[in-house]
Amino acid sequence: MSIRVKALDQELVGMFNPINEANIAATGEERLYYDGFLVDSHGNIRIPSLGEINVMGFTVDEVRERIEKELLDQYFKDEANIFVTVKLAGIRYTTLGEIGVGSQVVYKEQVTIMEAVANAGGITEYGDMTKVKIIRQYPGGEKIHNIDLTSISATKSPYYYIQPNDLILVDPLPQKALGFGTTGLATARDIATVVTLLTSVILIFTR
Repeated sequence: MSIRVKALDQELVGMFNPINEANIAATGEERLYYDGFLVDSHGNIRIPSLGEINVMGFTVDEVRERIEKELLDQYFKDEANIFVTVKLAGIRYTTLGEIGVGSQVVYKEQVTIMEAVANAGGITEYGDMTKVKIIRQYPGGEKIHNIDLTSISATKSPYYYIQPNDLILVDPLPQKALGFGTTGLATARDIATVVTLLTSVILIFTR
């Protein structure tokens, strides 16, 4: 999570903006690694002087308001014109199966499952779009959620928007798992081939 505090006198808020001077040249994700605030497994972040603040279940705006309130209550007066910006340090997720495989980062506040799939290169012709799995991390462990990307109701799913560290898993279509073609024509052709082969074997052994 990226947090920056600004004021009329920027030196007053310097301690709340931890910038590692040794890595000042770092950019993008690397910079966020050094200067961002890590959310631990309990949903807490540690801010210099303020200590731990729980951010689990809060929106970005709610976190910003909490930090501003803490700063005004403990360190500054309204005249200091404190201005806090809070952003997610990109949404990282991983894709496996019949989809572009790898770890992806999208620098947006919200990312839909459709955007995440497209960003990963899309689902292959062998992928089962009706049962896309989202494996999500919770304080009590992992949970698996399914979403049907062929249905318009997917947009109303509580899992339509992905969360940081989600794993998106796309299983192969049943016919691929059985070794048949992925389309109706291909499957019919494969079945016809098998039937022809069995008929030939039967004729050989019955002569």
